[in-house]
Amino acid sequence: MEKLTNLAPLAARVLIGGFFLLSGLSKLGDVAGFAGYMQMGGLPAFLAWPAILFEIAVGAAVIIGFQARFAALAGAAFCVVAAVLYHGNWSDPADVYGIQKIMFMKNFAIAGGFLMIFGKGAGALAVDKA
Repeated sequence: MEKLTNLAPLAARVLIGGFFLLSGLSKLGDVAGFAGYMQMGGLPAFLAWPAILFEIAVGAAVIIGFQARFAALAGAAFCVVAAVLYHGNWSDPADVYGIQKIMFMKNFAIAGGFLMIFGKGAGALAVDKA
């Protein structure tokens, strides 16, 4: 059981950090499109590159456990802001399947995972071991 307890934080970091890393990397294929999407939420297009690099950096840091608490707290804040700005309109008649509500809840669930890493640390199998 102790081995599983040691592996659980690593698995959590890989799952949550991997999601962020892949999300950032996927946006590299269409930065202009992502910039347009950011503008729909009221943010300026020039923030597209910093947002992409932020997702990549936070994802990588969480995965390897480098400054994981700080990275996880930043990732949680990012998720909450993204949920509110981009997925908070649940009354849109075009959203027949409730995708915005699902995306909103997904962002909060990921924020919860990040907050667990922030609260408990990266675990034993991490660069920072804290």
